[in-house]
Amino acid sequence: MDESVTVISNPTVSVRLTSTLSSFEVNRRFNRGITIAEFKSKLELVIGCPAASMDLQLFSTSDKFLQNLDDNEALLGSYPVDDDCRIHVIDRSGTLTGAFSDLSKVEKYEISEEAYEKRADSLRTFKKNMKVGRFNEENMAKHEEAQAQKEEEEKAALASITVGKRCQVQVAGQPTKIGTVMFVGTTDFKPGYWVGVKYDEPLGKNDGSVNGKQYFECAPKYGAFVKPLSVTVGDFPEEDYGLDEM
Repeated sequence: MDESVTVISNPTVSVRLTSTLSSFEVNRRFNRGITIAEFKSKLELVIGCPAASMDLQLFSTSDKFLQNLDDNEALLGSYPVDDDCRIHVIDRSGTLTGAFSDLSKVEKYEISEEAYEKRADSLRTFKKNMKVGRFNEENMAKHEEAQAQKEEEEKAALASITVGKRCQVQVAGQPTKIGTVMFVGTTDFKPGYWVGVKYDEPLGKNDGSVNGKQYFECAPKYGAFVKPLSVTVGDFPEEDYGLDEM
């Protein structure tokens, strides 16, 4: 009785691809039955260099060099290519590595402010002619008036907000929060007046510090800074969550 062993292998293989053109690594699946020449043609779309300019190196799953894939007529499956092996593509076309990923090497067109101001075909001139944005004097005047009014309202609100007072914070799109006023004044992170609040629950964004500067102290996620108009001071006792009950 004859005995035979049949080896069944996956007709496709998933490999990691790297190249001299990029520092990135991508994963792709290929048919083991294609030739190395056909394989290179498919790599053109992935790597971005001509198939005729490719040299292929095969590395193991642990990135140990195994051999060159240098026979264009051979099948991909005739090489010891397993899932998660790495195939490194060396480009011989003379393409400059990183030429378009390092923007510091890209020559930039520059124009002086004076020359740009004189151009008739610039975006700035178009906005002036169409009275768009800051070039619409009427809208800008209304915006400045509204901003000044808001600043006056914030100053008026600050008169009743002092450190140590209990408060309620209502910000549009967020749930109402209860806490204690810990800071009132200007900050380095944004212009205008701000109120620092220590919430009763971990519903905040920080520990009383922003960009490395400590404005007040509290536990992480208990602190937040809000605009004065979002704060109402008053008798807002801490919630009793019944933690002492059995």
